[in-house]
Amino acid sequence: MIILVINCGSSSAKYQLFDIENKRSLARGVVERIGQPGSRLEHQSDGGAFKSSIKCPDHYYAIEIIVDALTDKNHGVISSKDAIAGIGHRVVHGGEEFKHSTLIDGRVIRSIEKFSALAPLHNPPSLAGIKACAKILAHVPQVAVFDTSFHQTMPATAFMYGLPYSYYKKYGIRKYGFHGTSHRFVSEEAARILKRPLASLKLVTCHLGNGCSMAAVDGGKSVDTSMGFTPLDGLIMGTRSGDLDPAVVLYILKKEGISPQKVNDLLNKESGLLGISGVSNDMRDILKGARLKGQGSIRCKLVLEMFAYRIKKYIGAYQAVMGGLDAVIFTAGIGEHNPWLLKKMAKELKNVVSKKTKFLVVPTNEELLIAKDTVEIIKGKSKNF
Repeated sequence: MIILVINCGSSSAKYQLFDIENKRSLARGVVERIGQPGSRLEHQSDGGAFKSSIKCPDHYYAIEIIVDALTDKNHGVISSKDAIAGIGHRVVHGGEEFKHSTLIDGRVIRSIEKFSALAPLHNPPSLAGIKACAKILAHVPQVAVFDTSFHQTMPATAFMYGLPYSYYKKYGIRKYGFHGTSHRFVSEEAARILKRPLASLKLVTCHLGNGCSMAAVDGGKSVDTSMGFTPLDGLIMGTRSGDLDPAVVLYILKKEGISPQKVNDLLNKESGLLGISGVSNDMRDILKGARLKGQGSIRCKLVLEMFAYRIKKYIGAYQAVMGGLDAVIFTAGIGEHNPWLLKKMAKELKNVVSKKTKFLVVPTNEELLIAKDTVEIIKGKSKNF
């Protein structure tokens, strides 16, 4: 069965095509700079890779370009679009409504539109991709896989804020959590590596990339996570502040005399690794900066310690929440490529965690999990699959 996985961002559309029966990725790529000058396609398969400049005014054209690339006589991997049996979409926000991946229909589309108010930068591009696929690949069932769904097992004690209860009822203000597909994938992989049933494990999963989040996974279920109502909460990230006293926002507004939008940009785009180091939001650049002399080096070293400290603090908290800890899992760009961080955590926590606690690096593969969910759902909905 051939499954197409789509991940639409505000100005990009990433894709991957899977042959599920043979457990193979046939092709992958991205359409970049959608709606901007200099749009381009990057496509890669076993037959080779190519890049090309294109005109791509919107996500509809992006999906057309992707389908054309997959079926191209020279670079394609399938003979026609009829070979595609299902499409899985990464959707960031499903609110409290979606606890699992789901077949897309009119009701689901309306719900994704509704939750765009909670994820204005993420849900609208996903909707654009879904609607484009509905026209271009009209015969193909589509499945939505939500970043938030894995965390819907959190108890109210973990997801509620200390605000008047009416704000939760009226506006849905609560912790939702994100990166759920990644946390779920690496949890399942960790169980396989440890050769133990997932239901028997207490895990802390650390998704560390430009965006960072951690989750307490008890018996395969998320019971707490570091991101909150938005992806701004929790760990220090590439350009996001993470945990912050909310009064700081009010203080900055008063002192700087700037707009709420400017403060939003400050917290999301100018803070984190970039804001503290003054060098970069890229961990590789900060590690290089830390080896140099002078003020820049001091700030790079500081942010490295702050980054590691907050991870350590969450590990300790989540061990207490779960009443034990079998393994800590590191994944995503920073988590997979910085062994110093894993060693540091293992060393500094050796007198806190059990001697049996494992520290593992597990590469994430959100696209594969989306493809698997898509297969399971369309098989369950149609005798043709």
